[in-house]
Amino acid sequence: MTWLAWRQFRVPALSVFAGLIAIAVVLAITGPDLVGRTDFSDEDTLFGGTILALYLLPAAIGVFWGVPMITRELESGTHSLVWNQTVTRKQWLTTKLGFGLLAAMVAAGLLGWAVSWWASPIDALSALQTDRGMLSRISPVVFGARGIVPIGYAAFALALGVAVGMLLKRTVAAMAVTLVTLAAVLLLVPTFVRPYLLPPEQITVPIVPRDITNITGNDKQGITEIGVRKPAGAWELANETVDPAGNVADPLPEFVQTCAPRPGPGAAPPERGTMEQCMAQLGTNGYQQRVTYQPGSRFWPLQWLELALYLVMTALLTWFSFRRLRHLS
Repeated sequence: MTWLAWRQFRVPALSVFAGLIAIAVVLAITGPDLVGRTDFSDEDTLFGGTILALYLLPAAIGVFWGVPMITRELESGTHSLVWNQTVTRKQWLTTKLGFGLLAAMVAAGLLGWAVSWWASPIDALSALQTDRGMLSRISPVVFGARGIVPIGYAAFALALGVAVGMLLKRTVAAMAVTLVTLAAVLLLVPTFVRPYLLPPEQITVPIVPRDITNITGNDKQGITEIGVRKPAGAWELANETVDPAGNVADPLPEFVQTCAPRPGPGAAPPERGTMEQCMAQLGTNGYQQRVTYQPGSRFWPLQWLELALYLVMTALLTWFSFRRLRHLS
């Protein structure tokens, strides 16, 4: 059974690993040139490409490894031939899942390590930033392309593809459902789960013009939101103006709207001096800015917690697959 599983799995596996070797060569050539630099603007394309590769890898593993691993045999009926030999159903699924999960986790682990090494000078500089210019490694988009969480994504994607394939028994339909489900999970976890794996921290700071990073608004409501600098390297969850009682000021007080020109088509840009007076008046009236965030120092604790979360989901999908195995004919 081991030899048969390898024969069926070797082409898709070797294809993915060949792509990983190509990426590793590019990173090995360009990586040493990043050391000691303080401007990485010319690396935006490669920086974004490495992040994209680490999100596409689990999708490829789930769709092109996990789904066909089962549905190919269910559609052709070869699984019945194997089960009528000396191989039991559990041995059949255990061998396939074992090969797939091991290869998926190794592939994601190697790519995650290579990209983390390549981007380490960029991540080190972003950890010193307090404005919104650079993405720190703990920010939602970058976090999933660093460290060890890609291993969890890959394992979950493969187990998801196998479970959906066993449930639907149709390759194309299972591929579509797997891709949509994986995309939904990768979007929902950073938004609704990751921020609260550890209790976020809060600081309340005076509104000082030199610390303001953004002022947003529209032509109907005027100024609707301001933001101040976050702690260096942190993942900002909320940046809110609070009144003297500690309640979120929504909308901002009327005097802010009247002392600054409303933005809109044809409107003159506000003068810097006027805006600074506006912001200073907020502080004079007891308004402050409350920043809720996950500090950059929590990068590795959050990595381990999220990896554990995805491995638990992988285990549940694996359990479901073995339960579903009983109902396959």
